[in-house]
Amino acid sequence: MNIVLMGLPGAGKGTQADEIVKKYDIPHISTGDMFRAAIKGGTALGLEAKSFMDQGALVPDEVTIGIVRERLSQADCEKGFLLDGFPRTVPQAEALESLLADLGKRIEHVVNIQVEQDELIARLTGRWICKVCGTAYHTVFNPPATAGVCDKDGGELYQREDDKPETVTKRLEVNMQQTQPLLDFYEDKNVLTNIDGQQDIDKVFADIDALLKGDRG
Repeated sequence: MNIVLMGLPGAGKGTQADEIVKKYDIPHISTGDMFRAAIKGGTALGLEAKSFMDQGALVPDEVTIGIVRERLSQADCEKGFLLDGFPRTVPQAEALESLLADLGKRIEHVVNIQVEQDELIARLTGRWICKVCGTAYHTVFNPPATAGVCDKDGGELYQREDDKPETVTKRLEVNMQQTQPLLDFYEDKNVLTNIDGQQDIDKVFADIDALLKGDRG
């Protein structure tokens, strides 16, 4: 079963990815993991990717696609895979289709976890971190006993720049602009399913599981 998992930052992709790979015994393949493995392995493509990353530049599609091809050709992908963070653009999706055709595979499901922007902002801006020990808290999901103070050592809690509302809002808007053409692409292919990500976590997975089990018949 070959799956692409989509969703904006804060939608809960990581949690659902863990459940999917555990239930269906397929590898969870993220762009970051692929790059790190290729770099650690010292492959030609990995070193090329590292040269761009070290400069803070985007890794070109041809390098990324090459790394994806290497990863999906590995034995643990025989029964299927869960792609997370790739593809990010329509050209990448088209290249993925081409390389999967070469491998005799295809994307069977694109699962998009949908959450309203206001909810995403609440989730993403709630993280605060202890200046002393680095323990992370969340104002909604894991609040400290006393606001602004670490439970463990009394250290002051601070918010990272990328967790501040203005930064989060801008990041979400950019993500939405980038993601919509990809969603349209997969909808045209009749493989896209939108899942309500504002439900209880277990219900979100139950909906995903029902979709995937239906595919198994």
